[in-house]
Amino acid sequence: MASLPDHVRSYDPRLVRAAMAMNANALHEAEPLLRALLKENPFDVRAIRLFAELAGRIGRYHDAENLLRRAIELAPDFTPARANLALVLYRTERVAEALDELAQVTTEDPDNLGNANLQAAAYGRIGEFDEALALYARVLAEAPNQPKVWMSYGHLLKTVGRLGEGIAAYRRALAIQPGLGEVWWSLANLKTVRFSDDDIAAMQAALAGDQVSPEDRWHLDFALGKAHEDRREPELAFAHYAAGNALRKKRLPYKAAETTAAVDAAIAVATPEMFARYAGVGCPARDPIFVLGMPRAGSTLVEQILSSHSAVEGTSELPDIGILARSLEDYPASLAALDPAKLKDLGEQYLERTRVQRHTARPLFIDKLPNNWLHVPFIRLILPNATIIDARRHPLSCCFSNFKQHFARGQGFSYSLEDMGAYYRDYVRLMAHVDRVLPGAVHRVIYERMVEDTEAEVRALLAACGLPFEPACLAFYETERAVRTPSSEQVRRPIFREGTEAWKPFEPFLEPLKSALGEVLTAYPAAPQGW
Repeated sequence: MASLPDHVRSYDPRLVRAAMAMNANALHEAEPLLRALLKENPFDVRAIRLFAELAGRIGRYHDAENLLRRAIELAPDFTPARANLALVLYRTERVAEALDELAQVTTEDPDNLGNANLQAAAYGRIGEFDEALALYARVLAEAPNQPKVWMSYGHLLKTVGRLGEGIAAYRRALAIQPGLGEVWWSLANLKTVRFSDDDIAAMQAALAGDQVSPEDRWHLDFALGKAHEDRREPELAFAHYAAGNALRKKRLPYKAAETTAAVDAAIAVATPEMFARYAGVGCPARDPIFVLGMPRAGSTLVEQILSSHSAVEGTSELPDIGILARSLEDYPASLAALDPAKLKDLGEQYLERTRVQRHTARPLFIDKLPNNWLHVPFIRLILPNATIIDARRHPLSCCFSNFKQHFARGQGFSYSLEDMGAYYRDYVRLMAHVDRVLPGAVHRVIYERMVEDTEAEVRALLAACGLPFEPACLAFYETERAVRTPSSEQVRRPIFREGTEAWKPFEPFLEPLKSALGEVLTAYPAAPQGW
């Protein structure tokens, strides 16, 4: 132990060994050491903090939060524990609470760039982009050789429409770490970037390297897929897309049968009798406009059109509906027995939770999380006056667009053509049921119709939201606002038809998808007969 710093030599050797094991990600070695320490001294705040970090690494965030709050209770000035608590709160989508903790952390430890970096990410998550950009700039001024911080800075610059600066930030990250796959994919994901021969050679070299991580590998495969697609080389492109998807699927397992069972359960509970019984209850606010459906189906376009209206604020893909649904025991079956007061409370909770995302006085706001389609019956019960928009796109066009898209937070169904087809079927099946039991409750936007007759579709969309027509909604590409989804650059241009045809060169490879879609493909844009 002679080589250790003086302040570390004063620690219990077991704590030092546990910290070293954590640093090596040997959690199985760290856990028994920490348990033994805490059994002897339940008030050892350093051991409590380290045990909380261990819990967080395996996804037990509730346990991590409780441990960190205990450490802070025992030692209110224990700043590292408070910083860890802020990280747990950020990762569990409680960003406002994370920022409250970070305000104290940065006062106590103003020179810690790691805390400033987390604070920047948190500000970005709630749409406080100026604050986030200023913090990233400060971090990079003091520590310019941090490729992942340059990447995060690039993400945010892209989000606010400063595309040239965003690309420069990505390129700066690659100058520091040429094999950082996520940056290559971030460039590809701009949709407007075309890779040079040198870029492709650099990605291929990184992919062939001995030290490439699985995460870098799948990002590089997705980026190379995009590079070859742009060069009209569908066979090479598809090979890279398939390789990236196969690797990602191994790390993010998905069971299509679970989605099918969830849809079955939602259909079973969402009866005309249940909705009639709860008529007139729930939170009466009409503030939210839910734009949902499959990812890559035009939801960002719908959001941009609506956000161009003077009465509507665009926010982001908000997780709150899913969080509230998961808070209910035996969901969704329990919806049929909820107290009316509980439904109203849940609607009010949703409005309170999302308030941090609203930065204007506009009366309506958009929640654009596509996966909320699974919770349409729940939304209808807790917020009966909210507007629900279903953005739908041709099954092959939509599903292939998902297949070639690497989602930062993971869309487990998107890494297999068979899973994708099953997921699309289940989505159409639930929406058809909602149409049957609640006629007119959901307004559907068919992407191809929006392309062919934009003005008629925009007018119908605004009418469904109870809004008068405004010309700015047709010039949506001129609206300056932050866009945080993969379509961020596309919606800053007029609607183009080419996107509806992008799947066609890949049709020879799409038989597994066609088979999984079945009659949903032939019936489009309607649902199959009898659904």
